[in-house]
Amino acid sequence: MSDEPPGPDRSTKKARSITGKSPMRIAMGRLMRDKIAVVCLATVVFFVLIAIFAGVLQRLFGVDTNTVLPSQFLDLDGIPRPEYGPPYGAFTMEHPFGIAPRTATDNLAFWLEGARNSLEIATLATIVATVVGITLGLLAGFLGGVVDKVISFITDFFLTLPFLLAALTIAPIVSERFRDSANYVTIQVVQLVLVLAFFGWMGLARLIRGEVLSLREREFIQAARVLGMPTRRVLTRELMPNLAAPIVVSTSLMLPAFVSAEAGLAFLGIGITSRPSWGQTLTQATSFFNDYSLYLWQPLLGIVALVLALNLLGDAVRDALDPKTRR
Repeated sequence: MSDEPPGPDRSTKKARSITGKSPMRIAMGRLMRDKIAVVCLATVVFFVLIAIFAGVLQRLFGVDTNTVLPSQFLDLDGIPRPEYGPPYGAFTMEHPFGIAPRTATDNLAFWLEGARNSLEIATLATIVATVVGITLGLLAGFLGGVVDKVISFITDFFLTLPFLLAALTIAPIVSERFRDSANYVTIQVVQLVLVLAFFGWMGLARLIRGEVLSLREREFIQAARVLGMPTRRVLTRELMPNLAAPIVVSTSLMLPAFVSAEAGLAFLGIGITSRPSWGQTLTQATSFFNDYSLYLWQPLLGIVALVLALNLLGDAVRDALDPKTRR
């Protein structure tokens, strides 16, 4: 018979593994054990790398967004189509995604540029909307009184405004006003980011306000007030760490919404028109669906894969940060 003491049971091992870990580390561990979340995270990282290194990848494949072979066309049923590259020609590494009809531009170059522009605009809009939502939600929930009423009224007012109608109104005005400007491309991007952000912060602001209304009555906040801690320090040092979970969840769900919105606006012709976009490619490809479906499926699959991965990853992050959830 062995003199060694019996080993700890399973519950004791689990308790020891959790001991000393912060809530964020526990949430990350739960997230990494979710196979779907890991696949979605890998997909998002893949698109982020494409967005960052789009120019490098274009040089690597030797493609660009300029017209490449304008003379090599095959006229079928009155529609000029490229006969070089798929689907009308053999596959070639010079143009792996084929060549666009009518314009003879490289599909891969436009796909890479579209991925970069979609993620760039959606990320900027998410950052702006998150900052606005957190600021107004903190002020409304913590200060209360007149400040809360004013901010709540502004939030409700923005919620009543139709997003698509506002975009349809603002885009033509900006295009007409700054069309001849040297910074027209930058102005168009800034305008789209602001439109997306100003119609996307309200949900986060309401969420933060509700959380702050609950937290401000807790003992640690009351103790900070009694000690004479400045309001700015209470908001940043005491409340913000306790709001990390809802902020992360809201941001992770806001990003795919903005990716879809950017593509939708570009499809309608009121988004980014001065740079390649997945939405623009969809608009041009709809008339070629019967004869050249590859031209339509390339940007469509990119949008679906990115938005689906972001949504599922956001759901997984929400479940991982929720201590009541058992996966």
